[in-house]
Amino acid sequence: MNAPDPKLKLPNLSAPVFSTHGCRLNAYETEAMKRLATEAGLGDAVIVNTCAVTSEAVRKARQDIRRLRRDNPSARLIVTGCAAQTDPDSFAAMDEVDHVVGNSEKMAPATWARLAPDFTGETERVLVDDIMSVRETASHLIDGFGTRSRAYVQVQNGCDHRCTFCIIPYGRGNSRSVPAGVVVDQIRRLAAEGFNEVVLTGVDLTSWGADLPGTPRLGDLVRRILKLVPDLPRLRISSIDSIEADPALMAALAEEERLMPHLHLSLQAGADMVLKRMKRRHLRGDAIAFCQEARRLRPDMTFGADIIAGFPTETAEMFADSLRLVEECGLTWLHVFPYSPRPGTPAAKMPQVDGRAIRDRAARLRAAGAAAVSAHLDAQVGRTHRVLMESDRMGRTEHFAEVRFASDRPVGQIVEARVTGRDGDALTVA
Repeated sequence: MNAPDPKLKLPNLSAPVFSTHGCRLNAYETEAMKRLATEAGLGDAVIVNTCAVTSEAVRKARQDIRRLRRDNPSARLIVTGCAAQTDPDSFAAMDEVDHVVGNSEKMAPATWARLAPDFTGETERVLVDDIMSVRETASHLIDGFGTRSRAYVQVQNGCDHRCTFCIIPYGRGNSRSVPAGVVVDQIRRLAAEGFNEVVLTGVDLTSWGADLPGTPRLGDLVRRILKLVPDLPRLRISSIDSIEADPALMAALAEEERLMPHLHLSLQAGADMVLKRMKRRHLRGDAIAFCQEARRLRPDMTFGADIIAGFPTETAEMFADSLRLVEECGLTWLHVFPYSPRPGTPAAKMPQVDGRAIRDRAARLRAAGAAAVSAHLDAQVGRTHRVLMESDRMGRTEHFAEVRFASDRPVGQIVEARVTGRDGDALTVA
Protein backbone atom coordinates (compact mmCIF):
# COMPACT_ATOMS: atom_id res chain seq x y z
CA MET A 1 0.00 0.00 0.00
CA ASN A 2 1.21 3.47 -0.84
CA ALA A 3 1.79 5.82 2.06
CA PRO A 4 1.07 9.52 1.64
CA ASP A 5 4.05 11.84 1.90
CA PRO A 6 4.10 13.18 5.49
CA LYS A 7 5.98 16.28 4.31
CA LEU A 8 3.45 17.22 1.63
CA LYS A 9 3.01 20.97 2.10
CA LEU A 10 1.98 23.23 -0.71
CA PRO A 11 2.45 26.93 0.09
CA ASN A 12 2.20 28.22 -3.50
CA LEU A 13 0.26 25.82 -5.65
CA SER A 14 0.21 26.39 -9.39
CA ALA A 15 -0.93 22.85 -10.21
CA PRO A 16 -2.94 20.26 -8.28
CA VAL A 17 -1.00 17.96 -5.99
CA PHE A 18 -2.20 14.49 -5.01
CA SER A 19 -1.91 12.36 -1.88
CA THR A 20 -2.59 8.73 -2.76
CA HIS A 21 -3.64 5.97 -0.37
CA GLY A 22 -4.11 2.27 -0.95
CA CYS A 23 -3.53 -0.01 -3.91
CA ARG A 24 -1.46 0.36 -7.05
CA LEU A 25 -4.61 0.86 -9.08
CA ASN A 26 -5.31 3.99 -7.07
CA ALA A 27 -1.77 5.14 -7.82
CA TYR A 28 -2.24 4.52 -11.55
CA GLU A 29 -5.52 6.42 -11.50
CA THR A 30 -3.84 9.31 -9.71
CA GLU A 31 -1.52 9.60 -12.69
CA ALA A 32 -4.52 9.85 -15.01
CA MET A 33 -6.22 12.38 -12.73
CA LYS A 34 -3.12 14.56 -12.71
CA ARG A 35 -3.44 14.97 -16.44
CA LEU A 36 -7.19 15.56 -16.32
CA ALA A 37 -6.96 18.15 -13.54
CA THR A 38 -4.04 19.97 -15.16
CA GLU A 39 -5.79 20.09 -18.53
CA ALA A 40 -8.85 21.57 -16.79
CA GLY A 41 -6.70 24.34 -15.31
CA LEU A 42 -7.25 23.26 -11.72
CA GLY A 43 -4.60 24.81 -9.48
CA ASP A 44 -4.19 25.64 -5.80
CA ALA A 45 -5.75 22.31 -4.84
CA VAL A 46 -4.92 19.17 -2.89
CA ILE A 47 -6.62 15.95 -3.99
CA VAL A 48 -6.70 12.98 -1.60
CA ASN A 49 -7.27 9.64 -3.35
CA THR A 50 -8.56 7.41 -0.54
CA CYS A 51 -8.68 3.68 0.17
CA ALA A 52 -11.53 1.77 1.81
CA VAL A 53 -10.06 -1.71 2.11
CA THR A 54 -10.00 -1.61 5.94
CA SER A 55 -11.32 0.67 8.65
CA GLU A 56 -7.70 1.54 9.41
CA ALA A 57 -7.26 2.74 5.82
CA VAL A 58 -10.25 5.05 6.21
CA ARG A 59 -8.92 6.36 9.53
CA LYS A 60 -5.55 7.16 7.93
CA ALA A 61 -7.29 8.96 5.07
CA ARG A 62 -9.17 11.18 7.53
CA GLN A 63 -5.97 11.86 9.43
CA ASP A 64 -4.22 12.81 6.19
CA ILE A 65 -7.06 15.15 5.21
CA ARG A 66 -6.89 17.00 8.53
CA ARG A 67 -3.11 17.34 8.32
CA LEU A 68 -3.18 18.56 4.73
CA ARG A 69 -5.78 21.18 5.60
CA ARG A 70 -3.63 22.44 8.52
CA ASP A 71 -0.57 22.63 6.30
CA ASN A 72 -2.40 24.18 3.33
CA PRO A 73 -5.19 26.38 4.68
CA SER A 74 -5.84 28.26 1.43
CA ALA A 75 -5.91 25.27 -0.94
CA ARG A 76 -9.09 23.65 -2.14
CA LEU A 77 -9.26 20.14 -0.72
CA ILE A 78 -10.94 17.44 -2.82
CA VAL A 79 -11.49 13.87 -1.60
CA THR A 80 -11.98 10.96 -3.99
CA GLY A 81 -11.29 7.21 -4.17
CA CYS A 82 -12.97 4.17 -2.68
CA ALA A 83 -13.64 5.59 0.80
CA ALA A 84 -15.22 8.68 -0.77
CA GLN A 85 -17.37 6.43 -2.94
CA THR A 86 -18.58 4.15 -0.15
CA ASP A 87 -19.22 6.86 2.45
CA PRO A 88 -19.37 10.28 0.75
CA ASP A 89 -21.55 11.97 3.37
CA SER A 90 -19.07 11.40 6.17
CA PHE A 91 -16.27 13.06 4.19
CA ALA A 92 -18.55 15.89 3.10
CA ALA A 93 -19.28 16.49 6.79
CA MET A 94 -15.60 17.19 7.49
CA ASP A 95 -14.93 20.92 7.74
CA GLU A 96 -11.61 20.45 5.96
CA VAL A 97 -13.20 19.09 2.77
CA ASP A 98 -14.43 21.27 -0.11
CA HIS A 99 -15.62 18.56 -2.54
CA VAL A 100 -16.14 14.79 -2.57
CA VAL A 101 -15.75 13.03 -5.94
CA GLY A 102 -16.77 9.43 -6.73
CA ASN A 103 -14.64 6.76 -8.37
CA SER A 104 -16.41 6.96 -11.70
CA GLU A 105 -16.55 10.75 -11.68
CA LYS A 106 -12.84 11.14 -10.92
CA MET A 107 -11.98 9.70 -14.35
CA ALA A 108 -14.31 12.05 -16.27
CA PRO A 109 -12.83 15.24 -17.81
CA ALA A 110 -16.16 17.01 -17.20
CA THR A 111 -15.75 16.56 -13.45
CA TRP A 112 -12.46 18.41 -13.36
CA ALA A 113 -13.83 21.12 -15.63
CA ARG A 114 -16.62 21.71 -13.08
CA LEU A 115 -14.04 21.93 -10.29
CA ALA A 116 -11.82 24.40 -12.15
CA PRO A 117 -11.73 28.00 -10.82
CA ASP A 118 -13.04 29.46 -14.09
CA PHE A 119 -16.19 27.30 -14.12
CA THR A 120 -19.15 29.67 -14.16
CA GLY A 121 -21.90 27.27 -13.08
CA GLU A 122 -22.66 25.82 -9.69
CA THR A 123 -20.67 22.75 -8.59
CA GLU A 124 -22.19 20.46 -5.99
CA ARG A 125 -20.12 19.69 -2.95
CA VAL A 126 -20.67 15.93 -3.46
CA LEU A 127 -20.15 14.53 -6.97
CA VAL A 128 -20.81 10.83 -6.32
CA ASP A 129 -23.27 8.67 -8.28
CA ASP A 130 -24.33 5.05 -7.82
CA ILE A 131 -21.23 3.05 -8.80
CA MET A 132 -23.36 -0.04 -9.42
CA SER A 133 -25.07 1.77 -12.28
CA VAL A 134 -21.80 2.21 -14.18
CA ARG A 135 -21.69 -0.10 -17.19
CA GLU A 136 -18.61 1.09 -19.03
CA THR A 137 -14.97 1.06 -18.02
CA ALA A 138 -13.48 4.54 -17.78
CA SER A 139 -12.17 5.60 -21.16
CA HIS A 140 -8.77 6.56 -19.80
CA LEU A 141 -5.83 4.28 -20.38
CA ILE A 142 -2.83 5.12 -18.23
CA ASP A 143 0.31 5.79 -20.26
CA GLY A 144 2.89 5.38 -17.52
CA PHE A 145 3.62 5.71 -13.86
CA GLY A 146 6.69 7.70 -12.92
CA THR A 147 9.01 6.05 -15.43
CA ARG A 148 9.54 5.85 -19.16
CA SER A 149 10.42 2.15 -18.96
CA ARG A 150 7.10 0.59 -18.00
CA ALA A 151 3.50 1.50 -18.85
CA TYR A 152 0.35 0.35 -17.06
CA VAL A 153 -2.88 -0.25 -18.93
CA GLN A 154 -6.07 -0.71 -16.93
CA VAL A 155 -8.15 -3.20 -18.93
CA GLN A 156 -10.79 -3.98 -16.28
CA ASN A 157 -12.49 -2.34 -13.30
CA GLY A 158 -14.92 -3.44 -10.61
CA CYS A 159 -15.74 -6.89 -9.22
CA ASP A 160 -18.77 -9.19 -9.35
CA HIS A 161 -17.68 -11.29 -6.37
CA ARG A 162 -18.62 -10.64 -2.78
CA CYS A 163 -15.85 -11.87 -0.48
CA THR A 164 -16.98 -11.45 3.11
CA PHE A 165 -14.03 -9.24 4.11
CA CYS A 166 -14.13 -6.90 1.11
CA ILE A 167 -15.87 -3.56 0.61
CA ILE A 168 -14.18 -2.85 -2.72
CA PRO A 169 -17.07 -3.90 -5.03
CA TYR A 170 -19.12 -1.12 -3.43
CA GLY A 171 -16.32 1.33 -4.16
CA ARG A 172 -15.51 0.11 -7.67
CA GLY A 173 -18.84 -1.26 -8.92
CA ASN A 174 -19.48 -4.40 -10.94
CA SER A 175 -16.90 -5.87 -13.29
CA ARG A 176 -16.52 -4.18 -16.67
CA SER A 177 -13.92 -4.64 -19.37
CA VAL A 178 -12.14 -2.53 -21.96
CA PRO A 179 -12.67 -4.08 -25.43
CA ALA A 180 -9.67 -5.95 -26.79
CA GLY A 181 -9.32 -3.74 -29.85
CA VAL A 182 -9.04 -0.61 -27.69
CA VAL A 183 -6.42 -2.30 -25.51
CA VAL A 184 -4.37 -3.47 -28.49
CA ASP A 185 -4.44 -0.03 -30.11
CA GLN A 186 -3.22 1.58 -26.90
CA ILE A 187 -0.42 -0.92 -26.37
CA ARG A 188 0.64 -0.60 -30.00
CA ARG A 189 0.97 3.15 -29.48
CA LEU A 190 2.90 2.69 -26.22
CA ALA A 191 5.34 0.28 -27.90
CA ALA A 192 5.85 2.79 -30.72
CA GLU A 193 6.61 5.48 -28.13
CA GLY A 194 9.41 3.33 -26.72
CA PHE A 195 7.90 1.55 -23.72
CA ASN A 196 9.58 -1.83 -23.39
CA GLU A 197 7.14 -3.30 -20.90
CA VAL A 198 3.37 -3.05 -20.44
CA VAL A 199 1.52 -4.23 -17.34
CA LEU A 200 -2.15 -5.21 -17.59
CA THR A 201 -4.03 -4.08 -14.49
CA GLY A 202 -7.53 -4.32 -13.06
CA VAL A 203 -9.51 -4.87 -9.87
CA ASP A 204 -10.41 -8.47 -10.80
CA LEU A 205 -8.22 -8.98 -13.84
CA THR A 206 -9.13 -12.59 -14.59
CA SER A 207 -12.78 -11.61 -14.97
CA TRP A 208 -11.83 -9.57 -18.04
CA GLY A 209 -14.11 -10.24 -20.98
CA ALA A 210 -17.12 -11.71 -19.18
CA ASP A 211 -19.20 -8.64 -20.09
CA LEU A 212 -17.97 -8.40 -23.69
CA PRO A 213 -19.55 -10.00 -26.79
CA GLY A 214 -18.49 -13.62 -27.06
CA THR A 215 -17.20 -13.58 -23.46
CA PRO A 216 -13.47 -13.77 -24.26
CA ARG A 217 -11.02 -14.62 -21.47
CA LEU A 218 -7.88 -12.93 -20.20
CA GLY A 219 -5.72 -15.49 -22.01
CA ASP A 220 -7.37 -14.52 -25.29
CA LEU A 221 -6.47 -10.88 -24.66
CA VAL A 222 -2.86 -11.76 -23.79
CA ARG A 223 -2.42 -13.87 -26.93
CA ARG A 224 -3.99 -11.15 -29.07
CA ILE A 225 -1.70 -8.45 -27.68
CA LEU A 226 1.43 -10.51 -28.22
CA LYS A 227 0.39 -11.44 -31.76
CA LEU A 228 -0.71 -7.97 -32.89
CA VAL A 229 2.03 -5.96 -31.14
CA PRO A 230 5.19 -7.87 -32.09
CA ASP A 231 7.39 -4.87 -31.22
CA LEU A 232 6.48 -5.04 -27.52
CA PRO A 233 9.39 -6.78 -25.75
CA ARG A 234 7.64 -7.56 -22.45
CA LEU A 235 4.06 -8.03 -21.27
CA ARG A 236 3.33 -8.45 -17.58
CA ILE A 237 0.14 -9.34 -15.71
CA SER A 238 -0.69 -7.87 -12.33
CA SER A 239 -2.68 -9.64 -9.60
CA ILE A 240 -4.93 -12.52 -10.70
CA ASP A 241 -7.37 -14.95 -9.14
CA SER A 242 -5.74 -18.30 -9.91
CA ILE A 243 -9.02 -20.24 -9.96
CA GLU A 244 -10.09 -18.13 -12.96
CA ALA A 245 -6.92 -18.71 -15.01
CA ASP A 246 -8.13 -19.97 -18.39
CA PRO A 247 -6.45 -22.48 -20.75
CA ALA A 248 -5.32 -19.78 -23.17
CA LEU A 249 -3.55 -17.94 -20.36
CA MET A 250 -1.80 -21.10 -19.23
CA ALA A 251 -0.77 -21.85 -22.81
CA ALA A 252 0.62 -18.31 -23.12
CA LEU A 253 2.71 -18.84 -20.00
CA ALA A 254 4.20 -21.94 -21.59
CA GLU A 255 4.71 -20.62 -25.11
CA GLU A 256 5.21 -16.85 -24.97
CA GLU A 257 8.65 -15.77 -23.79
CA ARG A 258 7.54 -12.13 -23.90
CA LEU A 259 4.95 -12.85 -21.19
CA MET A 260 6.87 -12.36 -17.95
CA PRO A 261 7.26 -15.39 -15.62
CA HIS A 262 5.82 -13.69 -12.54
CA LEU A 263 2.25 -13.76 -11.23
CA HIS A 264 0.78 -12.19 -8.12
CA LEU A 265 -1.98 -14.41 -6.75
CA SER A 266 -5.00 -13.42 -4.68
CA LEU A 267 -4.84 -16.39 -2.28
CA GLN A 268 -5.83 -14.73 1.04
CA ALA A 269 -5.58 -17.89 3.18
CA GLY A 270 -4.37 -21.47 3.22
CA ALA A 271 -7.09 -23.19 5.27
CA ASP A 272 -10.21 -24.50 3.55
CA MET A 273 -12.55 -23.44 6.35
CA VAL A 274 -11.22 -19.88 6.32
CA LEU A 275 -11.48 -19.74 2.52
CA LYS A 276 -15.10 -20.88 2.71
CA ARG A 277 -15.90 -18.25 5.34
CA MET A 278 -14.23 -15.65 3.14
CA LYS A 279 -16.46 -16.83 0.25
CA ARG A 280 -13.42 -17.38 -1.91
CA ARG A 281 -13.91 -19.59 -4.96
CA HIS A 282 -10.88 -21.79 -4.45
CA LEU A 283 -9.64 -24.21 -1.81
CA ARG A 284 -6.14 -24.88 -0.56
CA GLY A 285 -5.60 -27.74 -2.99
CA ASP A 286 -6.60 -25.55 -5.93
CA ALA A 287 -3.89 -23.01 -5.10
CA ILE A 288 -1.21 -25.66 -4.78
CA ALA A 289 -2.30 -27.39 -8.00
CA PHE A 290 -2.25 -24.10 -9.92
CA CYS A 291 1.29 -23.26 -8.83
CA GLN A 292 2.49 -26.76 -9.67
CA GLU A 293 0.91 -26.63 -13.13
CA ALA A 294 2.22 -23.14 -13.85
CA ARG A 295 5.74 -24.26 -12.92
CA ARG A 296 5.39 -27.37 -15.05
CA LEU A 297 4.55 -25.12 -17.99
CA ARG A 298 7.13 -22.44 -17.08
CA PRO A 299 9.83 -23.83 -14.76
CA ASP A 300 11.22 -20.40 -13.84
CA MET A 301 7.83 -19.03 -12.74
CA THR A 302 7.78 -16.96 -9.54
CA PHE A 303 4.73 -16.07 -7.48
CA GLY A 304 3.69 -13.31 -5.17
CA ALA A 305 0.55 -13.57 -3.07
CA ASP A 306 -1.86 -11.67 -0.85
CA ILE A 307 -2.48 -13.40 2.49
CA ILE A 308 -4.64 -12.17 5.37
CA ALA A 309 -3.49 -12.97 8.90
CA GLY A 310 -6.07 -13.43 11.63
CA PHE A 311 -9.30 -13.60 9.64
CA PRO A 312 -12.29 -14.05 11.99
CA THR A 313 -12.55 -17.61 13.43
CA GLU A 314 -9.00 -18.46 12.27
CA THR A 315 -7.48 -20.92 14.75
CA ALA A 316 -3.79 -21.61 15.26
CA GLU A 317 -4.17 -24.77 13.16
CA MET A 318 -5.84 -22.85 10.35
CA PHE A 319 -3.10 -20.24 10.43
CA ALA A 320 -0.50 -23.02 10.23
CA ASP A 321 -2.08 -24.03 6.91
CA SER A 322 -1.55 -20.51 5.60
CA LEU A 323 2.05 -20.51 6.79
CA ARG A 324 2.74 -23.86 5.10
CA LEU A 325 1.23 -22.53 1.88
CA VAL A 326 4.26 -20.28 1.43
CA GLU A 327 6.47 -23.32 0.95
CA GLU A 328 3.93 -25.62 -0.70
CA CYS A 329 3.09 -23.06 -3.40
CA GLY A 330 6.66 -21.81 -3.62
CA LEU A 331 5.61 -18.22 -2.96
CA THR A 332 8.30 -15.55 -3.07
CA TRP A 333 6.82 -12.06 -2.77
CA LEU A 334 4.19 -11.85 -0.01
CA HIS A 335 1.78 -9.02 0.72
CA VAL A 336 0.65 -9.74 4.28
CA PHE A 337 -2.47 -7.99 5.62
CA PRO A 338 -3.28 -8.18 9.34
CA TYR A 339 -7.06 -8.50 9.40
CA SER A 340 -9.02 -5.52 10.65
CA PRO A 341 -12.83 -5.43 10.54
CA ARG A 342 -14.38 -3.29 7.83
CA PRO A 343 -17.85 -2.01 8.80
CA GLY A 344 -20.45 -3.08 6.28
CA THR A 345 -18.86 -6.44 5.51
CA PRO A 346 -20.12 -9.85 6.76
CA ALA A 347 -16.70 -10.69 8.23
CA ALA A 348 -16.96 -7.73 10.62
CA LYS A 349 -19.85 -9.54 12.34
CA MET A 350 -17.97 -12.83 12.75
CA PRO A 351 -16.08 -13.82 15.95
CA GLN A 352 -12.85 -11.83 15.86
CA VAL A 353 -9.31 -13.07 16.55
CA ASP A 354 -7.37 -11.43 19.38
CA GLY A 355 -5.30 -8.50 18.15
CA ARG A 356 -2.07 -9.79 19.62
CA ALA A 357 -2.53 -13.10 17.82
CA ILE A 358 -3.17 -11.27 14.56
CA ARG A 359 0.02 -9.24 14.90
CA ASP A 360 2.03 -12.34 15.78
CA ARG A 361 0.67 -14.28 12.82
CA ALA A 362 1.32 -11.40 10.44
CA ALA A 363 4.91 -11.19 11.69
CA ARG A 364 5.42 -14.93 11.15
CA LEU A 365 4.05 -14.72 7.63
CA ARG A 366 6.30 -11.77 6.83
CA ALA A 367 9.30 -13.67 8.19
CA ALA A 368 8.44 -16.63 5.95
CA GLY A 369 8.14 -14.26 3.01
CA ALA A 370 11.48 -12.62 3.80
CA ALA A 371 13.14 -16.04 3.93
CA ALA A 372 11.59 -16.95 0.58
CA VAL A 373 12.85 -13.71 -0.99
CA SER A 374 16.35 -14.32 0.36
CA ALA A 375 16.42 -17.86 -1.04
CA HIS A 376 15.18 -16.68 -4.44
CA LEU A 377 17.71 -13.86 -4.66
CA ASP A 378 20.60 -16.05 -3.53
CA ALA A 379 19.73 -18.49 -6.33
CA GLN A 380 20.07 -15.71 -8.91
CA VAL A 381 23.71 -14.90 -8.12
CA GLY A 382 25.84 -15.94 -11.06
CA ARG A 383 22.91 -16.00 -13.48
CA THR A 384 22.36 -13.66 -16.40
CA HIS A 385 19.09 -11.74 -16.57
CA ARG A 386 17.47 -9.33 -18.98
CA VAL A 387 16.91 -6.27 -16.80
CA LEU A 388 14.51 -3.43 -17.59
CA MET A 389 16.17 -0.24 -16.38
CA GLU A 390 13.93 2.02 -14.27
CA SER A 391 16.66 4.52 -13.40
CA ASP A 392 20.34 4.98 -14.20
CA ARG A 393 21.41 2.28 -11.75
CA MET A 394 18.28 0.27 -10.94
CA GLY A 395 16.16 -2.13 -12.93
CA ARG A 396 14.08 -5.28 -12.59
CA THR A 397 14.46 -8.82 -13.85
CA GLU A 398 11.80 -10.76 -15.71
CA HIS A 399 10.71 -12.04 -12.27
CA PHE A 400 10.44 -8.46 -10.93
CA ALA A 401 13.47 -8.72 -8.64
CA GLU A 402 15.24 -5.40 -8.13
CA VAL A 403 18.77 -5.12 -9.54
CA ARG A 404 21.25 -2.39 -8.57
CA PHE A 405 24.15 -1.53 -10.86
CA ALA A 406 27.56 -0.09 -9.99
CA SER A 407 27.56 2.06 -13.13
CA ASP A 408 24.96 3.82 -15.24
CA ARG A 409 22.77 2.05 -17.79
CA PRO A 410 20.30 3.66 -20.23
CA VAL A 411 16.93 4.25 -18.57
CA GLY A 412 14.06 2.41 -20.24
CA GLN A 413 16.27 -0.10 -22.02
CA ILE A 414 16.51 -3.85 -21.46
CA VAL A 415 20.10 -4.85 -20.72
CA GLU A 416 21.64 -8.25 -20.19
CA ALA A 417 23.50 -8.43 -16.91
CA ARG A 418 25.20 -11.15 -14.91
CA VAL A 419 24.24 -10.94 -11.24
CA THR A 420 27.31 -10.77 -9.02
CA GLY A 421 25.74 -10.57 -5.55
CA ARG A 422 22.89 -9.27 -3.49
CA ASP A 423 22.41 -6.45 -1.04
CA GLY A 424 19.38 -6.96 1.21
CA ASP A 425 16.32 -7.41 -1.01
CA ALA A 426 18.10 -6.40 -4.20
CA LEU A 427 20.46 -8.15 -6.59
CA THR A 428 23.70 -6.39 -7.52
CA VAL A 429 25.74 -6.09 -10.69
CA ALA A 430 29.35 -4.96 -10.54
